Amino acid sequence: MTARGITDSISATTVRRWLREDALKPWQYQSWIFITDPDFRAKAQRVLDLYARTWQGKPLSADEYVISADEKTSVQARCRCHPTLPPGRARAMRVNHTYERGGAAACLAAYDVHAAQVSGRCEKTTGIEPFMNLVTQVMSQEPYASAKRVFWVVDNGSSHRGRKAADRLSAAFPNAVLVHTPVHASWLNQVEIFFSVVQRKVVSPNDFTDLAQVGARLRAFEDRYNASAQPFQWRFTTSDLDDLLARLERHTSADRQEESSVALAA
Repeated sequence: MTARGITDSISATTVRRWLREDALKPWQYQSWIFITDPDFRAKAQRVLDLYARTWQGKPLSADEYVISADEKTSVQARCRCHPTLPPGRARAMRVNHTYERGGAAACLAAYDVHAAQVSGRCEKTTGIEPFMNLVTQVMSQEPYASAKRVFWVVDNGSSHRGRKAADRLSAAFPNAVLVHTPVHASWLNQVEIFFSVVQRKVVSPNDFTDLAQVGARLRAFEDRYNASAQPFQWRFTTSDLDDLLARLERHTSADRQEESSVALAA
């Protein structure tokens, strides 16, 4: 503005205030993704029904459980080159920017959505074998070992994708049932909420001497979490799902009509 002669001088505070009050904020953005799974509603409803303790229209019995499972990839150990300073009066924690890499691990977790209990483990990487290690860890202990059925809600990651993964799970544990979320719908998997808690309370700020310390911190947090956690207050229901899909269909129809109008005009 000073270069164009609009004003002689202007402070950075004034510029920030103008930008904050302006209707256009070009530095902000929202992303979206199209639904590509033809069975999106049916798959989503199965997951939501399980959260409501229902399967195929029938209530789950007391000895049936719902596990939400996934992997948190590349949990790194970053050893800061100078000691982290604890927070003080009117001062935030200070973490040195430079660090040495101490390796990375995959954090796998199985979350019982109705009991708010977590079973986790660290592996060198993700894959079929690490995931089955997690399944074995959970299904070998009570109450899951003798349960009538244990439903495993997972996304479509390569570690547990498709019919082969479901067959592999049931072959190893006949009372285990694999249930996939729709494609690109990991937000329906409750364990992602637990991972967000881990990211905030365990991993950040990332200051670990090595992977052994990462694993120890994760195990300590898991013990503390299991001692006091309550189930997540999941409020997204099948009615909300239908409303969401109806809104998306209206937007899609409007876009198609606009594109047709532009094509005709051309």
